[in-house]
Amino acid sequence: MSAGFFRLSGHPPMSRGAALFGLGALSALSGCNTVGGNDRAMQALSSETVALLAEKGVSADAPMLIRAYKKESELEVWKMRGDGTYVLLKTFPICRWSGQLGPKRREGDRQSPEGFYSITPGQMNPNSAYYLSFNVGYPNAYDRAHGATGGAVMVHGVCSSAGCFSMTDKQIAEIYALARESFSGGQRAIQMQALPFHLNATNLAKFRMDPNMPFWKELKKGADHFEATHREVSVGVCDAHYVFGMKPANGQPLDAEGPCPALAAAEPEVESLVAQRERADEIQVAALVKQGERPVRLVYKDGGQNPVFANIAEHEVSRPDALTEPVEVALDAGKGDKARAAPSALTMKIAQQTQTRMESAAKPAVVSPVAAHAKMATAPVKLPSEKAVSAHPQAVKPMMKTISAKSEPTKKIARIEAHAETR
Repeated sequence: MSAGFFRLSGHPPMSRGAALFGLGALSALSGCNTVGGNDRAMQALSSETVALLAEKGVSADAPMLIRAYKKESELEVWKMRGDGTYVLLKTFPICRWSGQLGPKRREGDRQSPEGFYSITPGQMNPNSAYYLSFNVGYPNAYDRAHGATGGAVMVHGVCSSAGCFSMTDKQIAEIYALARESFSGGQRAIQMQALPFHLNATNLAKFRMDPNMPFWKELKKGADHFEATHREVSVGVCDAHYVFGMKPANGQPLDAEGPCPALAAAEPEVESLVAQRERADEIQVAALVKQGERPVRLVYKDGGQNPVFANIAEHEVSRPDALTEPVEVALDAGKGDKARAAPSALTMKIAQQTQTRMESAAKPAVVSPVAAHAKMATAPVKLPSEKAVSAHPQAVKPMMKTISAKSEPTKKIARIEAHAETR
């Protein structure tokens, strides 16, 4: 029987000693992984973050919650107030995520996952080859019920993604420190809500015919629970579907792969608020469709990044060639709507190439841990092409200096290339 509930916040908080022991007894994690020990994991919070905590009226060791949006390339950190509700502390622009909108299903598919995940002290990795990292908890009970494979999906630094959520080193240092403080304060697990985009009426109307929409509507119910209460969402899985804010009438644990038993709302008043939000969004979606909002699907070459990183040097990010604007592919609008003209040959070619690459990536080569680490240590540095030199002389010049000096940025390039090759 598969465990169906994976919410951990309802457990009594850990003692500070137990939390610190958990942080100090981390096992090595595969994927975005090990270098020598360092003091990065114990960096103090920046003065800016300390001031922000005071402004929001929350303490550094208060419980924390994370929300990530792929399309908008944003990662939000929320902190709990004294009344048990969460307040948005800071929004971090995501430097790199990979794949397409939609859930992760297979090892090697380069997909950044979507769903509700739990991050425990044992998932924090202070010895990451990507500055600092933590495992998001993929696959969860829902993913496993759908036969999902793979693992070691991280939030980490270095701005390199092959299925992870990648930040800059400075950003991950702040996020890691905030999580560390929450664990030291007794939090047992941090909930991470990984979403395709802001699940508002505008996006629901625009992507209403995307094949992933039934899955996204499940996520929306959980997101609505959070929006209605600003409290951590109670998450369960049965019959391979998410259930939020519900409890089995018979009091037995849910089976993620078995049929759902009779369920009752844990808080009927919250369920009423969620139903009101759903109805309001349905009315707004219907109005947008009536006004001519055309259904589309976004096709990425390989994920994206927040626009604030548009001018980042090519050697500071993984697969810079793939950072193009996603292509909007018009879908059949159906009776009563104005269908957009058929996509161009170029659009269809890009979509087909993307699909072929994703299918090929889903068949990963078998690489031993020793070989993977050796590859990471000896990954060659790619010299810029003549075209890159002429197009970005100011970006390439410091890169050439870095390569000749074999300094820290050179090591970063090697880590980026190794990450892209091994995942």
